[in-house]
Amino acid sequence: MNELILPIDKPVGWTSFDVVAKLRGGLKWKKVGHAGTLDPAATGLLIILCGDATTRADEFMELGKTYRAVAKLGVVTDSDDLDGEVIAEHDVQWNERLIESELRSFVGEIAQRPPAVSAIRIGGKRSYKLARAGRAVELPERPVHVHSLDIVEMNKPFVTFEMRCSKGTYVRSIARDLGERLGCGGTLAALRRTAVGPIEVRDAWTLSAALAIPEFRGNRS
Repeated sequence: MNELILPIDKPVGWTSFDVVAKLRGGLKWKKVGHAGTLDPAATGLLIILCGDATTRADEFMELGKTYRAVAKLGVVTDSDDLDGEVIAEHDVQWNERLIESELRSFVGEIAQRPPAVSAIRIGGKRSYKLARAGRAVELPERPVHVHSLDIVEMNKPFVTFEMRCSKGTYVRSIARDLGERLGCGGTLAALRRTAVGPIEVRDAWTLSAALAIPEFRGNRS
């Protein structure tokens, strides 16, 4: 076998590189990569590419993504998620009709400002490295497309929603911008990627299960 495309359900606390390293060593492939980073705090579908399949990374990264997310209103953090430092807290005037209206306003093509703590390069350096070094980072807005956004549950101060979007869309930015529009601030409390194009997380392998399948082992290619 010269290639393997392996959908993995990434556990919380693991970086995407952690998953790649674990599978590279456990399955004995020389070339292993992934097709789209997930933050350590996020869970869900991570497409792992082994052997000759690593040349197809761009093909998978172009596909749309689907997420289930939880936004926490009334809290502002420097990373736009709960992994960051809290820089402000505000009272939340809870109005479910207004929350739903503001969330739905993100559907379509929008101009989105990525989080300062992200992997985007500024002058050759990752923006998260600059932000963590104390540098002021203000990334320019860029166009992204939100195909659909549906509320699953609202339980003050949390809003759970499902979103299908184009590549390059930051769900952290959606949570932040929702809070800004409501005047109380917001941040991302939880994130799970449920699909990449037609590939769904329900068809993914856990790390332990994938490592136990002899047919997934490579030939060090």
